[in-house]
Amino acid sequence: MRKKIVAGNWKMNKNLLETKELLSDIKNKVNTSLGAEVIVSPTFVNLQNAVELLQDSDVVVAAQNMHQAESGAYTGEISAEMLRNIKVETVILGHSERRAYFSETDALLAEKVTTALKHEMTIIFCFGEELNDRKNNTHFSVVEEQLKEGLFHINKDDWSNVVLAYEPVWAIGTGETASPEQAQEMHAFIRETIKKTYGQEIADEVSILYGGSVKPNNAKEIFAKPDVDGGLIGGASLDAESFAAIAASI
Repeated sequence: MRKKIVAGNWKMNKNLLETKELLSDIKNKVNTSLGAEVIVSPTFVNLQNAVELLQDSDVVVAAQNMHQAESGAYTGEISAEMLRNIKVETVILGHSERRAYFSETDALLAEKVTTALKHEMTIIFCFGEELNDRKNNTHFSVVEEQLKEGLFHINKDDWSNVVLAYEPVWAIGTGETASPEQAQEMHAFIRETIKKTYGQEIADEVSILYGGSVKPNNAKEIFAKPDVDGGLIGGASLDAESFAAIAASI
């Protein structure tokens, strides 16, 4: 049975003091016994502190990105080994902001995926269409290409370390949200795409998260859809009460 997951992507927010306060609130307010895995993703500089603060809880700490190389002259970058060394074993790859602002391509993400899997990390692999793709009715083909080019080089056994996060880019930070029906339609398409290459069993087992302006007032309806296994939460994960309410909705 596939996992239900609620993951908070903090992006470039929260200094050390704010991080400690928010993590303390999350520990106190988020009920991790409801059946969903809860993940938080602070900034790089606060990851080790997050691991230490959460070591007596069931909340998982994830990195927001990592480099594809093992080491070397890559100023400002972070390797998989560095993350594993501080007990961070989950990483978000391919977030729409990394694709848009840092020109990360499907080919580059395929390299990052390979490196992360080599280090036995769990990957939250993000992908999704922009507004023009949706308007031009090319959203299915865009998502299919992102999946195949960035992820479909992996072996069947690797899927146990992969979580998918569908992000309709037009619904991130805009206040817009794909309807539960639109989310379900795309999630079903994603599962069918995986089935065609890797088979029914893997398609049924992979968790597919929805990431697009999920909030306490819409989470329950979105999460109720049969192919939606949780959410990758942005702004609402920066408030413990909102995050707790979303986690409870699953």
